[in-house]
Parts: sequence; C-alpha cells; structure tokens
Amino acid sequence: MDYSKYNRERLIEIIDELLMLNKELLNEKIQADKLEFAWSGSLGHWYLNLKTKSVVFNPLKIQALGYSMEELPERITYDFFTDKLHPEDYQRTMGAMRSHMEGKTSVYECEYRIQAKDGRYMWFYDRGKITQRDASGKPEFVAGIVFDITEKKEIEQKLIHKNELLEIQSITDALTGVRNRRAIMEELEMRVNQALVCHSPLSIVLMDIDHFKKINDDNGHQYGDMVLKIVATTISELIRDIDSVGRYGGEEFLVVLPNTDRPKAIFVAERIREAVERIDLSRKNCVTISGGVAVLSEETSAELISKADMKLYEAKNDGRNRIKA
Repeated sequence: MDYSKYNRERLIEIIDELLMLNKELLNEKIQADKLEFAWSGSLGHWYLNLKTKSVVFNPLKIQALGYSMEELPERITYDFFTDKLHPEDYQRTMGAMRSHMEGKTSVYECEYRIQAKDGRYMWFYDRGKITQRDASGKPEFVAGIVFDITEKKEIEQKLIHKNELLEIQSITDALTGVRNRRAIMEELEMRVNQALVCHSPLSIVLMDIDHFKKINDDNGHQYGDMVLKIVATTISELIRDIDSVGRYGGEEFLVVLPNTDRPKAIFVAERIREAVERIDLSRKNCVTISGGVAVLSEETSAELISKADMKLYEAKNDGRNRIKA
C-alpha cells in the first residue's frame, strides 16, 4: 500500500486501526494457544472498527460472494456489506447489531441474506461481540465470525415444502382433491364453535350422488371415480373461499357454509344440484345429486349432521335430484 498520498490525519487513523487489529489478533492467538477459542467456520473472521467503520475480513467471505480482493476498494466499510442485505432482512440484522451495541444482548447474532455479485442471494450466519472499549466504556471494536449457510437454508426450505405437502395430503381426499372426512369434520367443529360464540348463522349441506352403485355397476369403477372427481370439482367451483367441501363418505359430500342462513344455503345447494345435472359425461346416463340442508341453532356438530342427513333421506325418498331443507 502506498501511504505517501495520505495526509497526517489519515495516517494516524490507519495506525490506530492497525494497532486495534493487532491487539485483537494477539488476543485470539493467546486464546487459541490455550484451546479456549471455540469459533471456527467456513468463511473465517471479520473485524469492525467502530471509530472508522472499516472492516477487515477473511478473503473467503468476499470470494463466496463472487468477488476477488482486487475488485474491492482499498478501504472497505461496514456499508459495503449492509447495502447488499436483502430488504426483508435489513432491519432485523441492523437491529441485532444495535441491540448488542446497547448492551441488550451479550453477543450479536443473526442469519441474513446477502446479495452476491451475480445477483443471487446467499444466506450467512453472523456472530460477533464487542472486544474493545474506550476509557468511558464506549464500544470501539467488534470481532466476529461468519458462516455460509446457504446450503443449510436450501435444505430447510425443501423440508418445509415437503412438510407442507404432507400436511396438505393428510387433510385431502386422494381421489377427489377436496378435504377428507377428518378434515371436513374438524372444519365443521371449528365453524360451529365460532358461530355459537359470535351468534352468526351457519348452514351445512349433505349431498349424495344419486344411484351411484348403478353408475359403478353399469360403467365400471374407473368411470365412477371420474364422476366423483367431476362432482367434487363442480361443488368446489360453486362455493366461496370461506366455505368448505369435503368427501364425507363414499359418494357423499359435506358442504360447510359459514355466515349463511337457510334461504342462502338452499340457493347454494340448488345451484350445485343444477350444475351437476348439466354435467356432460358423454354417456347416456345423467348424473344427479340430492342434498339435505341444516341450519345451526344450539346443537353440536354431530347433531347438525344428523339434521342434514334426515333431510337428505327425505330428498332420496321423494324421487332424488332435489334439495330438502
């Protein structure tokens, strides 16, 4: 480094920085000799001089980001790295450092994303601590270590995604894609409790595909499975986001309608019945569906299901392809 271009003030500053850095390195060497230095990591150490904001670090850190040491300015400040933080991680990372500076935490510790030279974001784990203070106790020097945890985070994200898929699979009927019996009953139980507490209306519709055994016998089980899928999709497309549908039994579907009174529930059920009747399956036989509507008063979810089932039974006895409420 050519020091001849610097003025006296800058040279004193550089000497001060070197003295503080040398002091820190000597302390670390003593700790390492005593086997007391526990930090080790893939990207090495960094040192922050709080008086000048300059940072000294292991070249591995900058190389991991895709830079060479020759590309960097002669003097690197803290901002060189903080300006590359992911926008969603900036406040949290700076807050962690600020908390340590203010004595609220014993160490600075944070995971964050930082932008590499090629534009992608990498995950780093940082851990640091104030190691030198002035006579008044004000922090002057921070030493830390950094780890590249990008691969670890990618594995975590894959596991999270896998668990989300498993969760979806655990509540989804494999054939129709709507909720399975357990999931729709849990939804109903939750909605019943909510309606009773909030004194809001709640209706359900229990629907059954008419003559489904004959459909299977005449056309085969694969055709029957197709009918189940199409009916489930039709119901799903005709209800609101707040509503729910699940496969209650073999060819039975339970529709849960929060904030819905009897007239509106009948309207929804009739719309579903008409849409199912219009389904074109390119076969001679027409698929129809019957339904029973029940409105919550003060009963349990099981009692509400029973009320809907009685109405469904009436619809079946009266000739099918109809809604009873």
